[in-house]
Amino acid sequence: MPSEWLCRALIASALVFATTAPVLAATDDGKVTDFLLSNGMEVVVVPDHRAPIVTHMVWYKIGSADEPIGKSGIAHFFEHLMFKATANHAAGELNRAVAEIGGSHNAFTSYDYTAFYQRVAPSALEQMMSFEADRMRNLILADDVIKTERDVILEERRWRIETNPQAVLDEEADATLWQNHPYRIPVIGWMQEMEQLNRTDAVAFYNKHYSPNNAVLVVAGDVEPKTVKALAEKTYGKLPRGPELLPRVRPVEPEQNTQRQVTLTDARVSVPSFSTHWVVPSYRTAEHGEAEALELLAEILGGGTRSRLYQQLVVKQGIATDASAWFQGDRLDDTQFTVHGSLRGGAMLRDLEAAVDAEVANIATDGVTSEELDQAKDRYVRTVIFAQDEQDYLANMYGSTLATGGSVKDVEEWPDRIRKVTPDQVKAVAARYLVSDHSTTGYLLPKTEN
Repeated sequence: MPSEWLCRALIASALVFATTAPVLAATDDGKVTDFLLSNGMEVVVVPDHRAPIVTHMVWYKIGSADEPIGKSGIAHFFEHLMFKATANHAAGELNRAVAEIGGSHNAFTSYDYTAFYQRVAPSALEQMMSFEADRMRNLILADDVIKTERDVILEERRWRIETNPQAVLDEEADATLWQNHPYRIPVIGWMQEMEQLNRTDAVAFYNKHYSPNNAVLVVAGDVEPKTVKALAEKTYGKLPRGPELLPRVRPVEPEQNTQRQVTLTDARVSVPSFSTHWVVPSYRTAEHGEAEALELLAEILGGGTRSRLYQQLVVKQGIATDASAWFQGDRLDDTQFTVHGSLRGGAMLRDLEAAVDAEVANIATDGVTSEELDQAKDRYVRTVIFAQDEQDYLANMYGSTLATGGSVKDVEEWPDRIRKVTPDQVKAVAARYLVSDHSTTGYLLPKTEN
């Protein structure tokens, strides 16, 4: 069961340039429908009749940033536990049921949500709903299950983080960038805290967060809203409402007013690289138009082979093997904007970093042209339209938007908001947020012999 970093590879491969932006409203096959069950569970139906397939997802409004202090990794740990036995199904029964019909399923944990999904034939939708509704309230959390699965997540951390120098550096950079907010803590958790997770922690987490009124059901594919509503009421609708939910209030990040650096030297590294990060607002916390401007700033600066960074550093100067920028706009709280570069040949890392800084400064000082911005908008919106061919994309973007405080309306209006961004807005967010004195830079370097 992958966490946030692996989730992107599994269900969002189509999001090369649009990983975090809300998607367009619907396909040509029908209108997106949004309704509530009597127990408070929100349901979104995205009809798409181009293929006899349905993607069924349950999003819980609970992620690693909501974990109790000292219990890092419990959200991801519980994602694993959700695949164990319930009062009505043996462990592995869901796996077998999905495999028998040629479907696929998995789950992932992020800072702000945990999601479970199946991709199956429409005829299996009721069965998948029944499985998900059952494990929402009827898990059997025995001590032996807890111990075994805790060993699994500890091994996962060793494999995904501690054998990967880039992952180690990314953790340290996040822990340095975020001074107070729980986004500084890795989704998978810190090893010493993961080792202490126990049955009491798991039961408390389950009872508090896994309930219909803390979940969003997204069904995308060859279905009709009427059918989905009837099946949802028949399965999820029978579950009792959980505890009343308190606002998701997290520690507030202090003003960023220093430039910080993190360096990792490792013998496994062959190509030096660096990434610079800034705290910026997300779609949920930004002032009107700022998140959209940051999205297009990332596209213009480092969104692909036509971007300024790629053209200047890879094509013209030849000092980088790659150069990119991205904006993680789907966070519940403030988020980060990142630029990255990997060195080529005999170039010097300080020259590459200076060249990246110069491109950022050029936009902050001189802005972008109307033509450049229009081309970025066209590329960006076109990429999102093409990505809608993947049901996983549709379900993922509706789910992530609603699980972080957005609405179906936000999704529907996103293309118009992107098209309304002006060159002055792009220049303003670059000047306001991408300030070197308020940044954190991580350096990944080869180990050299003395």
